Amino acid sequence: MQTDPTITVLMPAYNAGCYIAEAIRSVLAQTYADFELVIVNDGSTDDTLNIINSFNDPRIRVINQNNLGVAAALNNGLKNARSPYIARFDADDICYPERLEKQLSFLEMNAGYVLVGSDVEYISAGGDHLFNFECIAHTHEEIIRKMYFYCPFVHPAVMYKKESIIKLGGYPENAHNFEDYLLWTNIAKAGKLYNLREPLVKYRLNPTSVTIDEKWRGKRFRNLKRNAVLRGAITPAEGEELMAIIKDQDTKQIRESAYHALCGKKFLTDNYQPQRSRGHFSRAIKIFPQRLDNYLLYTLSFLPQRLINFMHKLSPNRL
Repeated sequence: MQTDPTITVLMPAYNAGCYIAEAIRSVLAQTYADFELVIVNDGSTDDTLNIINSFNDPRIRVINQNNLGVAAALNNGLKNARSPYIARFDADDICYPERLEKQLSFLEMNAGYVLVGSDVEYISAGGDHLFNFECIAHTHEEIIRKMYFYCPFVHPAVMYKKESIIKLGGYPENAHNFEDYLLWTNIAKAGKLYNLREPLVKYRLNPTSVTIDEKWRGKRFRNLKRNAVLRGAITPAEGEELMAIIKDQDTKQIRESAYHALCGKKFLTDNYQPQRSRGHFSRAIKIFPQRLDNYLLYTLSFLPQRLINFMHKLSPNRL
């Protein structure tokens, strides 16, 4: 008699053909083997599905749906997950081999905790190391204290108890681009939260991602998000407005320029390599010359590291 696995690795995928094979291989190579990998193919039009089907492993299950977005894909996956624990993962990222083992061990050994995340390693589209990211908070008390100022978790690096998310109604599908953050503000009422102090996932920045630097989204987007997070809910009308903003910016030019600008910032403030930073800013400017802050950041890249670090600490939201 077949028993249900302990962990469901939940991976939404939309046109992820460039990266998904590496992502799948990193899951199959886990030191903890009692899992299923549920991939929700969100209406991909590239070779994503063919690549998934090229793997011959009974732990992989594929759910196909029309292109409905990340939140809808995740809710579909949750309904079909057979495990009590859900490990979120994205189709362009890479799991460290001991990721599942370490997060499951934490949840099983610490009663009362419903979610555990981790620090991550940021990589470029080509897989180059950008920097190691430390979460803004690690203990439950720190997370609750900082929850409403900044998202405390990296979404594809979390593992949580499925029952807690189901009781909350799953991911809020109107909270476009921050369905995870809004969910965390509510799951905090169900139990304790934690981030492990080590990278367990390689988080890839790439120009095809639906997520870009929110400075590019504009003030109205940020205000809608902020108000929803403070309330713990979002209205359909607000969701429609968010989607309109996102669709208006969903151009190859903006995505690629935003990607290079973000990489440039990371090579300036988190992993000081000024020449590489200038290379990314130059590409961002060439692709989208109307964005004036990239000219300033390009100029700042000629300053000494000590001065850049000082300026970054004084005004972290400006670099």
